[in-house]
Amino acid sequence: MPKSTFIEMGSPSPIYPRNNTLSAQPNLNDDWKQLYKSRLTTLEGAVGHIRSGMTVGSGHFAGEPSALLEALGTRKDHIEGVKLYHMNGVNPSAYAYVNEPGWEGKIRHYSIFAGPQTRKAVQEGRADYVPCFFSEVPRLFRERLVPLDACFVQLTRPDEDGYCSYGVSCDYAQAMIECSPLVIAELNSQMPFTFGEKVHISQLDVIVETDHAIPEINQSGPDGDTSVAEAIARHVSALIPDGANLQLGIGGIPDMVLKLLKDKKDLGIHTEMFSDGLLELIESGSLTAANNNLNPGKIVATFIMGSRKLYDWIDKNPLILMKPVDYTNCVLVASQLQKLVSINSAVEVNFHGEVVADTIGFKQFSGVGGQVDFVRSSDFSKGGFSVIAMPSTARSGKVSRIIPTLTPGACVTTSRNDVQYIATEYGCVNLRGRSIRERTELLISIAHPNFREDLHKQAVELGFLQN
Repeated sequence: MPKSTFIEMGSPSPIYPRNNTLSAQPNLNDDWKQLYKSRLTTLEGAVGHIRSGMTVGSGHFAGEPSALLEALGTRKDHIEGVKLYHMNGVNPSAYAYVNEPGWEGKIRHYSIFAGPQTRKAVQEGRADYVPCFFSEVPRLFRERLVPLDACFVQLTRPDEDGYCSYGVSCDYAQAMIECSPLVIAELNSQMPFTFGEKVHISQLDVIVETDHAIPEINQSGPDGDTSVAEAIARHVSALIPDGANLQLGIGGIPDMVLKLLKDKKDLGIHTEMFSDGLLELIESGSLTAANNNLNPGKIVATFIMGSRKLYDWIDKNPLILMKPVDYTNCVLVASQLQKLVSINSAVEVNFHGEVVADTIGFKQFSGVGGQVDFVRSSDFSKGGFSVIAMPSTARSGKVSRIIPTLTPGACVTTSRNDVQYIATEYGCVNLRGRSIRERTELLISIAHPNFREDLHKQAVELGFLQN
């Protein structure tokens, strides 16, 4: 298989050879409707192609093929040793077999982002976590580091030319289709059609028609306290210049930042994902993408997760450009943007400036995602910078997120050499170019007041500061 590569703007997506196990690839000029009918089957018929010992990839988040994943549960008595690779899952019923007894040795989950449906299983050793930057997930398949035998994807119904849109999730789905000998596709009539990458019916070996709602999420501030999110967002929004191209994560803080940017001009979005907070910014006229020097006038993302209102808005919207994650998150691509501002979150930060974002002690909580991809991209961007934004405390104010040394077992997500701005509700500090002593002082200054005295005392005892 050819190695992973990023795609230049304006050039067609590379076509990777596929060893189709069901039929030879037809000419695209053939009657695709007849081909469609010949490959159409039931959910039971589709998952019946999954055999013991197979390695299967699956889409994730709002684009996860939940009907296919649920139907896979009917194969319990017919399969053993199946490996299922995926990122964040949102539908509990689609992942029931990872937590139910009796599935030992049947399906083993390999999670590249330990979301709520697989987190407990990962922490208890019944599923595995695979550390990987989001930008490099397609590379796992293309270089056969994870040699797929089959994949599950969810797409739109085909257009008049026989092409399906990736809808709300392009990310690594394209790489799976290009690299899997067997592509099993769930074509959902409720999937919004988005512009950017698309896939022809001839690339799909098994087709199932479904009609179900796309999963939605509700936004809320950290620990349910929107005042904390607003305070953090005020510090962050004050840094953002006119013409900035923004990358934001998911949650209350990023959406609050967007709410406070309505007085800015010509903002753009180049991100791995966005949610409902984007809509108000567009309505205010602040988001024009005029300064997006890679895709002028376009909102660029690799997956979308939000409300039904958001999904209706993106449907056939020419402003939206969906690209694979090895384009959106690739440092060689994203760093070419002017004024790229990366805003992400953390679980804890130590006095060195090491950022932990995906583990809580020895427990895997989520995944690295695209944080490091964009921290580094913004660093190379002309006029760009990165921000790690987080509440100063966790567990309802019982513990400080700013700590002298990392919690035992915690893994560094963003290194102290990459970190730049750190923001809490008590301020925002720039650690770039600062010594360890200076970083310690700066971080204590934005810690919760209830912990500052003890943090200073520990800093002295550990030699970070002199008394």
